[in-house]
Amino acid sequence: MKYGKTTTITILALAILPNTQIYAQDQMHAVEKKWAEGQIIVKPRAGVSDEKLEQILSKSKGHSKGRFHQINAHLVEVPPQAEDAVIRALLNNPNIEYAEKDMLVELSAVTPNDPSFSSQWHLPKIQTPNAWSTTAGDGIIVAILDSGVQSDHPDLVNNLIPGWNVVSNNNDTSPVNWHGTAVAGAVAATANNFTGVASVAWRSKIMPVRITNRSDGWALWSDMANGILWAADHGADVVNMSYEVSTDGNVIKNAAQYLRNKGGVAVAAAGNSNIDVGYADNPYIITVSATDKNDSKASFSNYGDIIDVSAPGKDVYTTTVNSGYTYTWGTSFASPITSGVVALIMATNPYLTPDEVEIVLEQSADNIIAGTEWHKYFGHGRINAAAAVNLALQTTNVDTQTPVVTIFSPSQNSTISGTVALEVEASDNTSVVEVELYMNGGLIGTDSMTPYQFSWDTAQVADSNVTFVAKAYDAAGNVASSNPINAVVDNVPDISDTQAPSVYISNPADGSSVNRTVNIWVSGNDNVGITKLSVLVDGRQHCTVTDSDTATCSWNTRKVDSGSHTIAVIAEDAAGNQAQSQVTVNVGTSSASSSKKGRGKK
Repeated sequence: MKYGKTTTITILALAILPNTQIYAQDQMHAVEKKWAEGQIIVKPRAGVSDEKLEQILSKSKGHSKGRFHQINAHLVEVPPQAEDAVIRALLNNPNIEYAEKDMLVELSAVTPNDPSFSSQWHLPKIQTPNAWSTTAGDGIIVAILDSGVQSDHPDLVNNLIPGWNVVSNNNDTSPVNWHGTAVAGAVAATANNFTGVASVAWRSKIMPVRITNRSDGWALWSDMANGILWAADHGADVVNMSYEVSTDGNVIKNAAQYLRNKGGVAVAAAGNSNIDVGYADNPYIITVSATDKNDSKASFSNYGDIIDVSAPGKDVYTTTVNSGYTYTWGTSFASPITSGVVALIMATNPYLTPDEVEIVLEQSADNIIAGTEWHKYFGHGRINAAAAVNLALQTTNVDTQTPVVTIFSPSQNSTISGTVALEVEASDNTSVVEVELYMNGGLIGTDSMTPYQFSWDTAQVADSNVTFVAKAYDAAGNVASSNPINAVVDNVPDISDTQAPSVYISNPADGSSVNRTVNIWVSGNDNVGITKLSVLVDGRQHCTVTDSDTATCSWNTRKVDSGSHTIAVIAEDAAGNQAQSQVTVNVGTSSASSSKKGRGKK
């Protein structure tokens, strides 16, 4: 696989801390970013068929080469060096929820230079011995998404369960470098075995999930997401990622949400560049910064809005390959130490939801900066295993609250046509696991990832009134329905009526002589329908009939002068087309009428 790269520059802002000196940091950190060349990740909106997606991708010479079925995203092959152009094109398509590069992320650890600190200072610092009187993580499965784990390490062998290599799609989880074995030991190296080291949750189980075949341990977003999904589907309670993955990447976020919807918790490292990474908090991943034995921010640790908690990450003594032990440092080890405390919480109270587990972890953390509930260096504080276990014991909750769900696009009584993007908002006191969208009672699609977006081709139905309803489900099985949204499907264009009506006068006849009272009879015809018939005598309106193709009017000729007169009729249809017809009649005294003149009463 080839990799592209770019360099972004971040300038650190002025940091002001209570009761400390003020330092202005103006050094510039160049962060090299790499991605898989000729490969991107694309998620269509719910309701878009695989055939439709392939049609869309083919316009950019792309095609799906694999699918993340659990989150409805695709790994897409595109022309090399065209990743940005294809992504821009796809993001302008209403059928696409997101498109992004398949980024390569590095391990969040470095090899220490000076192994002179006493071993395992971090365990008493976070008060694990006091927590072990309650639990050591019994029965909790922690997936280690990393570079593989030495399966016969004497301090790990009793806690290992089968895992998977998502890159090679086989069960080879042997280590390609030392990192994964060191991370696994920080979580669940066996204690009380007269061998090596102890760990935070030494009765939990280690599930190795190898997400890279590279000797340097770097991994692609796509392999990281596949690892999360595989672990979620194979019973992992906790997923540890000692990589800087709490970024703006959607596929990792979706995979972590899938895990949380299945009852699991994802924990990740903040990274080791000593920068504010600038990303918003990821609600589905617990992101951990690193501290030293003085409860100061480790000099290398990243920080910012992404940080949920902090944990020891400098000079951590743990397992390594070749059945050895080593000192390590990096947020790579703050992350598994936190994963271990998460395992302790879950073992203490297995009825807690993932959201409640995170709340317990954060509320039980030691507040390093007095008077602050959250700090960009430490999040909600440095983790405390004993306090977390005690708080988990006291936390009871049965979720009976239903979600809140609203359709906010299309709007009520709107007219829709073509392919429509539909948007749904859903929230819950714990978490929403799934949203369904229905049209006239039929399921359009299901989305389990925020934002909840759907695509629907209105050509599937005839022009008519339709009704949309959304349903939202939470982890406890509570369900709620939205208020219905009514819309009008209008795909067939209105017929343009350019044809004028036809109209004629059937009485009196043209050129005839009339007297006394005359009945004027008119009729017309139109391809759509006549909306108005107007009868005029000598150019003046005489009578009008609407929405009829016939009309009858009486005309008293005694009130007009003898001689020639004109009778006209104008027919008009709904489109405004008009037609006119007229006759000329003669009003005069006939011989019959003259003979009767003067014969009045005697």
